[in-house]
Amino acid sequence: MAFKLNRSRKEPMSEINVTPFVDVMLVLLIVFMVTAPLLTVGVQVDLPESSADSLPEEQEPLTLSINSKGEIFIQESKVEYDKIIAKVLAVSKNRTDTRIYVRGDKTINYGRVLEIMGLLSGSGFTKVALISEPYKER
Repeated sequence: MAFKLNRSRKEPMSEINVTPFVDVMLVLLIVFMVTAPLLTVGVQVDLPESSADSLPEEQEPLTLSINSKGEIFIQESKVEYDKIIAKVLAVSKNRTDTRIYVRGDKTINYGRVLEIMGLLSGSGFTKVALISEPYKER
């Protein structure tokens, strides 16, 4: 790249200064690296481990979580037991073919998780699945 040493002040500069661009990109990279781990589901659930393969995802599923206290959450909002179906239908826009993942804490009664899965299946939802942590060898 050749530089013109005797340049008048009115002439436009033909070199591009990329330093500000690189600075902005580095700041954005750091911001995304810090915020990416925070984008997971917000309800704290201690999932059981399983050696089953993960399911392929075409679209983002609806997540229903049951924490160790037995509280039920749709995505990140708490919901009462008798309003589960109404809320799930509202969130899924009345589509009963929406994939629903049930996340149950491993300390909760297994019957409670099955009760909620049965409630969803009985309401016409056909794609209800359990979520677990990948199996870790000890």
